Amino acid sequence: MVDKDVARQEGSMAEGQEGNVEGQEGLPTSASAELKAILEALIFASPDPLTPKAMYKLLDTEPKEDVQAALAELKRDYDRPGGLQLVEVAGGYQIVTRPDLHEWVRRLFQERSTQKLTVQALETLAVIAYRQPITALEITDVRGVNTSGVLNTLLERHLIKIVGRKQVVGRPFMYATTKEFLIRFGLNDLSDLPKVEDMAEALGLEEPLLVEQSAREEDLPLAEPDSDSIH
Repeated sequence: MVDKDVARQEGSMAEGQEGNVEGQEGLPTSASAELKAILEALIFASPDPLTPKAMYKLLDTEPKEDVQAALAELKRDYDRPGGLQLVEVAGGYQIVTRPDLHEWVRRLFQERSTQKLTVQALETLAVIAYRQPITALEITDVRGVNTSGVLNTLLERHLIKIVGRKQVVGRPFMYATTKEFLIRFGLNDLSDLPKVEDMAEALGLEEPLLVEQSAREEDLPLAEPDSDSIH
């Protein structure tokens, strides 16, 4: 007659062996949960969108496929109603508040009107986004008004940058949008920009003025100047 305690012990050993086999096939549940928690903390704490490349570097002791699996699981966790969402922005990931709750968040921070972009600044930014690289004179030709003050504001906000000089008389600076521009407007890259006709209608501009034009060789910018030489 088999001893019941011995039978129970042998059963527990068998279950443990089966669990070890299952653990070899994939990442153990506890380790997966820990890796997902680490990823969530890194994305939340990062001041800029955290790219997959940065994730792999920070978690260089973990297999890349495990990091990818943890990220996919984290995405699923945030794919549910709540106050936060995980979004892909500028080639990386951020944890942000949901758009429909922004008004409540603004109340918390009591956003000052001076922090908002003016209509003039938005118009100038749209022209640069769709026709970059572009000079200040070309922007003025499109908008019909001097834009030097607006350009300074956009530069201070890090929404645009100087990418070189145009190879024409006077060698004027050429402007283009920045990574901060993508982050501010929730774009992964420039291909996510709204349709030209929609943007033109919203800003009251003629559609052809925003259409990106093929740059001629003489219009291509020179090498981007050093920051010291700009000032």
